[in-house]
Amino acid sequence: MTVLVTGATGFVGSHVVRSLVASGTDVAILVRAGASRQRLDGVVERVQVLEGDLADGVAVERLLEGVRPEACIHAAWYAEPGKYLDSPQNLDSLRSSLDLIERLANAGCKHVVGVGTCFEYRMHSPIPAFGGTSPQAGKSQGTPLKEDSPTGPFTLYAAAKLAFYLVAAQRAAQLGMGLAWGRLFYLYGPYEDERRLVPAAIKALSSGREFPATTGEQVRDYLHVEDVAAGLCAMSHHRLGGVFNVSSCEPVTIAGLMRTLGELLGRPELIRLGALPPRDWDPAYVCGDNQRLRTEAHWSPRYSLRDGLAQTIEWWKKAA
Repeated sequence: MTVLVTGATGFVGSHVVRSLVASGTDVAILVRAGASRQRLDGVVERVQVLEGDLADGVAVERLLEGVRPEACIHAAWYAEPGKYLDSPQNLDSLRSSLDLIERLANAGCKHVVGVGTCFEYRMHSPIPAFGGTSPQAGKSQGTPLKEDSPTGPFTLYAAAKLAFYLVAAQRAAQLGMGLAWGRLFYLYGPYEDERRLVPAAIKALSSGREFPATTGEQVRDYLHVEDVAAGLCAMSHHRLGGVFNVSSCEPVTIAGLMRTLGELLGRPELIRLGALPPRDWDPAYVCGDNQRLRTEAHWSPRYSLRDGLAQTIEWWKKAA
C-alpha cells in the first residue's frame, strides 16, 4: 500500500512523512519543483518524490496514475505566518484541493485524510479582563470543543477549510472514497516556522533577549507536532470517517506556556507578560475534546506539554 502525502515539505506534512516512514509504510510525496526539502532531511531518500503543483490538475493526475496511491493525507494549504488567515490564496488552496479529490478517485485512491483547523468552530468572545496573569486564570471560562460543536469560522482561512470539508465529504462519498477530517488545535515542535510563538520565544530567550507578550490570560490547547502527525496517520491507518479533533484536551494559558519556556531555558525574567496589547479577535478559550480520536484511532499523545517543550528546545539548540 502506498500513501500519498501532500504538503510534505511543510511543518505538519513533514512530520506525517516521518511517522509513515517509521511505521514501514510506502510513501509518495507531492512537492513543488524547487521547494525546500530541509524538513525532510534524513527521510526524503526513503520516499517516492513526485514533483508537481496541485494547481496543475492535469499534471497531478498524470503523476498519480504512475503511483496509484491507496490512501492520501492531504496537508497542503497556503499557511504563511502573518498572512494566511485572510489571504485570497486560501481560495486557490480550496480550488486545488477539491480538484485533488477528483484526481485521487481517478487514480483508485480509497481513503483521504484532510487537515482542518479548530477555527472552523464558532469561537466565543475575545479575551476578557480576568484581572491577573496566573497560569490558571480563565481555565474555567470555557468548555472543550467537540466534533459536533457549532461551526462559524471568522477568517477566510477557516472558512475555506470548512468549505472544503463539507464539499469533499459529499463528493468523496459519491466517488466511493472514505474521508476523515482532522481539526488541528495549537501545535509546536521541531521545524516550526521561526515566526510563530513557541520558536520565536525559544530563540529570543536562548540569545538573552526579552520576549514581549500579552498578559497571557487566553487559554489554549497545545499538542506536539509528532503527536499531531501520529493522530493523522492513525486516522488513515484505521480508514476512519468524519471529523476528529486532533488536540491535547489539556488547557493552558499563554502565560503558563511562556513561564514554562522561561523556566526550561533558565531565563524566566526575560518573559515580558503584558508588554503587548491583547488582539481584539483573540478568543478567550480554545480547547478540544479528543475522546473520539482516542477511541476510534487508538491514539494518545506521547508528550506532556513540559516534556514536549523541553524536547523542542533541545532540537532548536542543535539546529542553531
